[in-house]
Amino acid sequence: MDYRLVILGAGESGVGAAILAKTKGIEVFVSDGGIIQEKYRKELLEFRIDFEEGGHGEERILNATELMKSPGIPEKNELVKKIRQAGIRVISEIELAYRHKGESKLIGITGSNGKSTTTALTWHICNAAGLEAAMVGNIGISFARQVALDPKPLYVAEISSFQLDDIETFRPDVAVLLNITEDHLDRYEYRFENYIRSKFNIIKNQTANDYFIYCADDKIITDYLKTIPLNSNPLPFTMNYELPKRAYIRDGKMTVNTGKEPLTMSIYDFAVKGKHNQYNTMAAGLAASVIGIRKEKIRDAVMNFESLEHRMEPVATVRGVEFINDSKATNVNSTWYALESMTKPVILILGGIDKGNDYSLIKDLVKEKVKAIVCLGVDNRKIHEAFGNEVQVMVNTGSAKEAVHAAFHLANKGDVVLLSPACASFDLFNNYEDRGKQFKEAVREL
Repeated sequence: MDYRLVILGAGESGVGAAILAKTKGIEVFVSDGGIIQEKYRKELLEFRIDFEEGGHGEERILNATELMKSPGIPEKNELVKKIRQAGIRVISEIELAYRHKGESKLIGITGSNGKSTTTALTWHICNAAGLEAAMVGNIGISFARQVALDPKPLYVAEISSFQLDDIETFRPDVAVLLNITEDHLDRYEYRFENYIRSKFNIIKNQTANDYFIYCADDKIITDYLKTIPLNSNPLPFTMNYELPKRAYIRDGKMTVNTGKEPLTMSIYDFAVKGKHNQYNTMAAGLAASVIGIRKEKIRDAVMNFESLEHRMEPVATVRGVEFINDSKATNVNSTWYALESMTKPVILILGGIDKGNDYSLIKDLVKEKVKAIVCLGVDNRKIHEAFGNEVQVMVNTGSAKEAVHAAFHLANKGDVVLLSPACASFDLFNNYEDRGKQFKEAVREL
């Protein structure tokens, strides 16, 4: 029987996968229920890839040998249910890319928070050390597109739980698990254990030649590790105790030791600040060390790394008020990390589409550090209920511009206006990038 690949969703991962399939001589068909963005439609036409949009032709889809679905399509989707019932094998884009990457090495990074920063920092270290590496996955371009059009000897991939759900052979040489907190539970039948299992898929195919870097201070990770066999080489990182061979921070100093010459450096020399970034830096340092990068190169790269757009990004200081764009904080834990790193009084811009948020996690930090909350969302009731007694002032706004003006009005010289919404953005914005860009534009217009 001929092999037929059907791809559901014509976004970055779907079109990247389609291009890869086409370049490998695989019969491929792309189906998107909505209207395909112009740039992706052009690519499908350029590569002569058969596609449909504005609906799904079920007969053709259900005739697939294998189906790749974009990570944004949930299991409860009716078409996905029919595909499962038909017994068609479903894979993720990272699985397809992995099958065709050849001998290239792969560092795969996942976690509820800190993925983008850690991926960017790890890639930055590799790049600064002169390695020919590509940054792929949820950050930058899709893994499949990179493999198809510009293959590299090393890939540093940011990987979500959704991408890990449908893997078969996918196996990173170095797997990084930063943390696990309750997120995306709407996609996992509101069962935390399903989400945990999904995250741990990153190591399910690893062998004794591979490495598993994880946070030893995350009880959810360490508890789960007790219940499963671990085939790869564990490399924990921690702030709670010294480890002879791993990474730890004590007395303001980071030590990374993977058996070679250990790296030690002051946390005050890190380019990115905050406790959460100390964890991210330990993880990146371990990953760089096990692939053979010298400690001097790691140290230099950690010192000159620039933070990512929309992740604790300094925007401007206007009349003594500092504005920070943390639009990528789409869950409560991300906002916790942002608040934890604040040393000045905060006007917090919060809100959007709530993913089952437990705001009690940040209640103490809000009480300690936040002067006022500016709500940015269609429905702000839950935020008012959570923090109505914790801050003196709460206001509702319906646009980035309105939120910035309200926050600026409430701020005094020496305060910080922090956009760290703890929610998805789709009620008022296209995505978190759009939210962050509108915020920055509004700040620059002050």
